[in-house]
Amino acid sequence: MTKRSYGEGGIDQRGENNFRLRYRIGKKRFAKTFHGTLAEAKKELRALLRSGDTGEHVAPVQDTLAEWAKHWIAVGAPGRRRKANGGRSVERYDDHLRVHILPTLGEFKLQEICGTDIDNLYLSLEGKISPRSIRQIHSVLNACLGAAVRTRKLALNPCDHVDKVPARGESDHGTALEDDQLRKLIQGFRGHDLFAIVSTAAARRNEILALRWSDLDPAAKTLRIERALEETKAHGIRFNGPKKDSHKRTITIDDDLIALLLSERERHLRLKAGIPDGVTVDLSLIKLPEGALMFPNPTELADGSFTSPRSPRRVSKYFQIRAARIGFRGFRFHDLRGTHETKAIRPSRAKINAVAASPTKRSRTSRSWQLRALRLSTRSCAASARKRCCALPPHYGGRESRRVFRSAFHCWRRRSFERICLMPPGSRS
Repeated sequence: MTKRSYGEGGIDQRGENNFRLRYRIGKKRFAKTFHGTLAEAKKELRALLRSGDTGEHVAPVQDTLAEWAKHWIAVGAPGRRRKANGGRSVERYDDHLRVHILPTLGEFKLQEICGTDIDNLYLSLEGKISPRSIRQIHSVLNACLGAAVRTRKLALNPCDHVDKVPARGESDHGTALEDDQLRKLIQGFRGHDLFAIVSTAAARRNEILALRWSDLDPAAKTLRIERALEETKAHGIRFNGPKKDSHKRTITIDDDLIALLLSERERHLRLKAGIPDGVTVDLSLIKLPEGALMFPNPTELADGSFTSPRSPRRVSKYFQIRAARIGFRGFRFHDLRGTHETKAIRPSRAKINAVAASPTKRSRTSRSWQLRALRLSTRSCAASARKRCCALPPHYGGRESRRVFRSAFHCWRRRSFERICLMPPGSRS
């Protein structure tokens, strides 16, 4: 081909519309195979040389997506914040890659994957799994390839060039019980070893199972939540800190729950001292071991171990079985948390229903999203979220409503339920 000056690179034709591009970046020599016309090859060569001048050059690599994904999982599947995820999240990402992504794209060269290849992957998954699962797969693949861009394996993320991003799909929002139903459910667990756990279910399941007796302050009527259980295939069950420091919190509990927890601690003290029930003794001199759990593994507890955690999955399984016998088939342990949050809403349910039924110019889909956003906003005390959910202009549609819903959803975790208030329906624009 045409001889070029030093530093301008070279182009060698190796077949019809097949060229080898040779160029230098600094003192390093690179070669890249290019498929296209000669004019396109010259344009690609100029772009490669320009990327070296601007510091954006990405060296050609032969790694496949499967090889890069293995490395990405091994370092903790970091995202845009460049922080390793928790063990359970990494396992879930690995499952998505291994089951759905790599069988189709695993043998592709990392630098040769394009948006069309990813679009074909999503089309092949339609009808096999739910739309929400396809969206999760897109998020995992986008994070994996985004990490390749940050480490200079890729110049651009192919996920940014797909024709259509998978829809989020409808999530499962769970079921919230009425007060009489909740009382019936809790009474149905009386006498069961899950009774105390069910009564404490305003927190997350793994947070409850990680509670220690040192976290309870009966005098102040508070419970400190600062850790959670994590169950993974690689490490089994272990204690883990929250994702954010703001997730550590102190909650206020009522007198009935304090009495129940103190009764449970007395039972543990009797087991520690070997004193049977019904015998009146002074238990103040008996000390539980450091790190003793409120709800340890019952099998290990019978053998004298107060620090062995219960299996979170078994707790959920046994809860659903027992709840079905009581008459709450399909009710999950996680739904208890939503039930307790709903109880914290000060306004009556009639106000919310009145807002949903009020005549507006919004479409039915938009009103549905508005109602969900309104319910979520009542679980937070953030004035900004409340205004965004309740004061949307009439021309706003479902897309804007979904954005507002997501904004409200991220607010309720950071706020106390005690300061929740709902704007009256008449104040909406």
